[in-house]
Amino acid sequence: MSAPDDQSAYWNSTGTTKTFGHPLNASWAARTDPAAAVLDYGCGYGRLVGDLTGLGFRDVEGVDVAPELITRARTEQPAARFTVLTDPPRLDRPDGGYDAAFLFAVLTCVPDDDAQRALVAELHRVLRPGGLLHVSDYVLQPDERNQERYRRFEPRFGRFGVFETDDGAVCRHHTRDWLDGLFAGFAPVDARELPVLTMNGRPATATQLLLARR
Repeated sequence: MSAPDDQSAYWNSTGTTKTFGHPLNASWAARTDPAAAVLDYGCGYGRLVGDLTGLGFRDVEGVDVAPELITRARTEQPAARFTVLTDPPRLDRPDGGYDAAFLFAVLTCVPDDDAQRALVAELHRVLRPGGLLHVSDYVLQPDERNQERYRRFEPRFGRFGVFETDDGAVCRHHTRDWLDGLFAGFAPVDARELPVLTMNGRPATATQLLLARR
């Protein structure tokens, strides 16, 4: 059984109650001019858009597939601009229309290989050459709790690292080789690992990548 690439029902219901905690790297963000056109893909309830606005960015757009999350974002960040994606991952933006983009804890919510490739290809299209892509997501976690559920769900989804949470989301943790291949159209600029809490409040390690569009 392949992993689903449409989980809008989850994100329009249970997902609206979650807290997303991957932190913005302000020094990486400072590499982009505050007047630049910036995209937050998979913006959820707009937390990162608020952080970017607080850093002085003036042209930030948040997009998400879940109308209920966008409704929450517009309530929590009324001065910001948010758009519901009706044909994901397609963006209503010309080639090279953004100077920078953020993809925070989104790939984990898109467990299907082809869906991930399509998403990254669309971000490559809308970023200008040299534009920066900020990625924050999960590689495979070494703790026994995660290793056990990777093993338990591998027969169901056909990939080690894809699993279902107790409340019904299908998520993916990645090998670093997969991420390197996925972002082959981007040049690595910087990387770091840091502790975060998952949307269900569990401790985990996030991998953050700063990439430049080739």
